[in-house]
Amino acid sequence: MKISFLIVTKNRPEELHFTLKQLQIIFDVNNHEVLVFIDGCKETEQLQNQFNWVKWYVSDVSISASPARNFLYCKAVGEIFIGLDDDAHLISKNPVETIKEYFSANQNLGILAFLEIKGLLENLQNELLSIKKEEFLTADFIGCGFAIRKSIYEKTNGFPKWIDIYGEEPCLAIEVLDLGYDILFTNQVIVNHRVDVKKRKLQGKNYFRFEKQLQNSFRIFIVYYRNPFPKIIRLLWHNFKKYAISDKTYFKLYCKAIGNMSWNLRMLLKCRNQMTSKTEHKLKTLKRIQY
Repeated sequence: MKISFLIVTKNRPEELHFTLKQLQIIFDVNNHEVLVFIDGCKETEQLQNQFNWVKWYVSDVSISASPARNFLYCKAVGEIFIGLDDDAHLISKNPVETIKEYFSANQNLGILAFLEIKGLLENLQNELLSIKKEEFLTADFIGCGFAIRKSIYEKTNGFPKWIDIYGEEPCLAIEVLDLGYDILFTNQVIVNHRVDVKKRKLQGKNYFRFEKQLQNSFRIFIVYYRNPFPKIIRLLWHNFKKYAISDKTYFKLYCKAIGNMSWNLRMLLKCRNQMTSKTEHKLKTLKRIQY
C-alpha cells in the first residue's frame, strides 16, 4: 500500500460526503486506502454503506480530534500518510504523484505541508492559474492538508492524547524537527478548505477556540520547551490584556483555562519531552506558513 488518506470527522456528514466523493475520483484500490474515524456522531455513521471502499472506525462517544488522529494513524499501512479534514479536498493537478515525487527526491523530508485555499470557491481554475511556485522549509503545517512518511510518524509519539483539539499539529511538527527531519511547504499541492469565511467573520468571537488554544499552548510549552515558564507568563499576560480584561465570557474562560493548567500540570510533567536547542532555534528562525 503506497498511500493512506486519513480523515477524522465529527458532525459534518454533508462535508464528509463531498470530500469522499472527491477522493473517489483519484482513489486507486490497489495502491491507496482511505481511513475515516467517526468521532461520536451517529448521523455520520449512515455514510458507511455509501462508501464501502473506506475503512471506517467509529467511537460511540467523542474522544476529540488529536486522540482520534492518534488512533487512526496507528491503523494505516501506507508508506505515506495524507491527512485531510472532513471539509477539505485536494484540488491541484495530480496531487498524489506530486507528493510521492517530493518524498522520493528528498529522503530527509518528514512532512510535506500543502497550500491551503480557504472558502467556498466558485471558480477554482482561475484561483489555481494565478499561483506561482513557492516552497520553503518551515516549522509547522496545516492539519487540513499535509503528508508525512509512515516510517517517520512511527518514530514520533504521534498526535498526542494529552491534547484534544487546536494544538496537535505543532506537537507533531516539533517531534519531527527534533528527529532531524525537514518540514517543507509547497504550493504545488493544494487543498481547498471549504470553510465559509464570511460566515465565520459574522460569527465574531470564537470563545471555544480561545479556551482550547490557551490551555493547549500552555501544555505544549510544558511538554516540549527547555525553559517554558517565561513563555507561559507572556502567554497569560497577552491573553489577559487582549481578551479577558474587556469581555466577561473571555475572562471566565481565561480563569477556567488557568484552572485546567493547574489541574493537569503533574500529568504534563510526566509527558515531558524536551526539545533540543537546535530545534528551538528552528522554531524561532524558520519561515512560517500564512494561515
